[in-house]
Amino acid sequence: MRTALALLGTALAFTLAAGAPASAQAREGAASRQATSPAPPIVPFEVAAEPGLAASVWAKGLEHPWGIAFLPDGRALVTERPGRLRIISTDGRVGPPVAGLPRVAAVGQGGLLDIAIHPGFARNGLVYFTHAVGTQDANMTALSRGRLSGNMLADVKELFRNPVAKRGGAHFGARLQFLPDGTLLMSVGDGGNPNIKLNGQNIRDQAQNPKSWFGKVLRVNADGLPLKSNPGVANPKLGWDARVWSMGHRNIQGLARDPKTGTIWATEHGARGGDELNRLASGGNHGWPVVTYSTEYSGDPITAERSRPGFRDPVSVWTPSIGASGLAVYRGKAIPSLDGAILAGGLVSSDVRVVRIGADGRPGPERRIELEARVRQVAVGPDGLVYVLTDEEEGRIIRLAPSR
Repeated sequence: MRTALALLGTALAFTLAAGAPASAQAREGAASRQATSPAPPIVPFEVAAEPGLAASVWAKGLEHPWGIAFLPDGRALVTERPGRLRIISTDGRVGPPVAGLPRVAAVGQGGLLDIAIHPGFARNGLVYFTHAVGTQDANMTALSRGRLSGNMLADVKELFRNPVAKRGGAHFGARLQFLPDGTLLMSVGDGGNPNIKLNGQNIRDQAQNPKSWFGKVLRVNADGLPLKSNPGVANPKLGWDARVWSMGHRNIQGLARDPKTGTIWATEHGARGGDELNRLASGGNHGWPVVTYSTEYSGDPITAERSRPGFRDPVSVWTPSIGASGLAVYRGKAIPSLDGAILAGGLVSSDVRVVRIGADGRPGPERRIELEARVRQVAVGPDGLVYVLTDEEEGRIIRLAPSR
C-alpha cells in the first residue's frame, strides 16, 4: 500500500523508491510483491517542517536546470533542458555554455536531461548525459557521453537510443545512477498518457512488455552495452531485453543509491495521485499500469488492483500527487540531522520531503523543507551540503545548510 502525501500549497514533494544493495541485485532475481507485508503508514495531510536548516541561493540564471553532477574539484556540471551544459564554480558563478554537445529535441518535457560523471572521471574525464532526440511526432530517449576538456566536450558519442519512437513530449524518464561496479542505471519513461498510442494500444502498456524499453530501468556498462548479469541475459527464458533491469514503471524522475547500504531508491509520477517511492531490485516488476494507486487525469479508474503477487509494492504513495522529481540519500556529517534521510523533490508541492526509513524498512513520519519553487533535482555536494535545482525560466540552485 502507498503512503498518501498531501499537496501543501505550492510546496514541493518527492516520491522515493527503495532499492537493493548492488551486491545483492543479481541474487535477488525476479522479486515479487509481498501481499502479506504491513501497509505503509499514511502520511498526514499536514506535514511538519524539517527544523534546523537554512536555505540560500548558490547559483542563479539557469534556464530550467535538470541535472547536476559534481566534479572532483568541487565544481558542478549542470544541464539546462533547452540544450545547454554549464560549469558552476565552487562559489556559484555560472560559466558559459560548454561546447561540443549534440543538438537535442527540446519538445515538451524533453531536451538535455540528466548528467553523471564516470566513477573514474579523474582518470578518463568521461561525462554521461541523457537527452531527447527526434521531433514532436517521433522522439526517443538517448544516452550519450563525451570527454570533458576545459569548457568543451570532446569525442562525443551517442551510445544508444530507445529503438522505438514515440509521439508527443511526455515521459522521457532519463535519470542516471552509477553503481560501485562501474555499471550505469538509466530510467526510460512509459511514453505518455492514453492519448499516445503504439500499434493501436496505449503506449503506457509497453511498461509490461519485457522486450520494450518503455517504462523500464536499464543497466549497461560504460560503453552502453548490456551486462551478463542482467535478468534477460542471465535467464533468457524471461524474455526480457538484454538491457532491461527492472520494469513496470510510469516515469521515474528520481533515482539515487544509498552509499551506506547500497539500496537503490526511485520516485516516479502517478497520473492523478499515486506518485510512488520504490525500492528497486534487479528483475523487479513494479506493476504499472496493471497495479497502481493512480487514477486517470479524468478521474476514471486505471485499474481496481493495488497489489498482486509477482509485482513489487511501493514503499510509499502520494495522493494527491506531489509531482515526484529528483532524489538523493544523505550520508554525511555536515548536516548531522539528515544522516540517513531520503531527500525527495516535488515539482507540484514545491518542497523537499525528508523521509527516514526505520529498522523495519518502512518510512516514519515525513517532514518537508519548503522552497516555494518547483524542485527538479536534489543532490549532495562534496562539502556535505544539499543542492536543489529549481525548475524555472530563471532557475536557481538553492543550497541547504545547518541554520546554526
